[in-house]
Amino acid sequence: MLQHFLCYTCKEYVEDLARVPKAFLQEANVRLIVIGQASYHHIKPFCRLTGYTHEMYVDPQREIYKTLGMKRGEANNVSVRSPHVKSNTLLGSMKSMWRAMTGPAFDFQGDPGQQGGALILGPGNKVHFLHLDKNRLDHVPINTVLQLAGVKTVNFTNEPQIIDI
Repeated sequence: MLQHFLCYTCKEYVEDLARVPKAFLQEANVRLIVIGQASYHHIKPFCRLTGYTHEMYVDPQREIYKTLGMKRGEANNVSVRSPHVKSNTLLGSMKSMWRAMTGPAFDFQGDPGQQGGALILGPGNKVHFLHLDKNRLDHVPINTVLQLAGVKTVNFTNEPQIIDI
């Protein structure tokens, strides 16, 4: 679940989610779903921007966020930094502001104070894993979620892999 569509850390996280092969998900019978908290009008532009081709939905009233206990505001005492965030705070914030200025007027694409998270749900309504982000840098590593869901992991670095045989 995204903080909001202008959030640079969310954009970079979703760019990495886009790298998860559909075949890996199909092998494990798992669906990868991103939920944002703005109007549905932002789905297609955000998917084009990030290259994300899996499922995406929106919850403009943030009912799912509230039900899961996702907080508003940032806990600054958390020093965790997502391995999926590539931009530093200044550059990332500038990119987000530029996207806001060049987008539709007065559309913040979600509540900037709303924190997101990650969960593994199902079958049914059983929650198997829940991570509530404490701040915009506190995304759970994607490979952690993939492993817990029984999905093959992905090399998110651009470095070649060495395979011992």
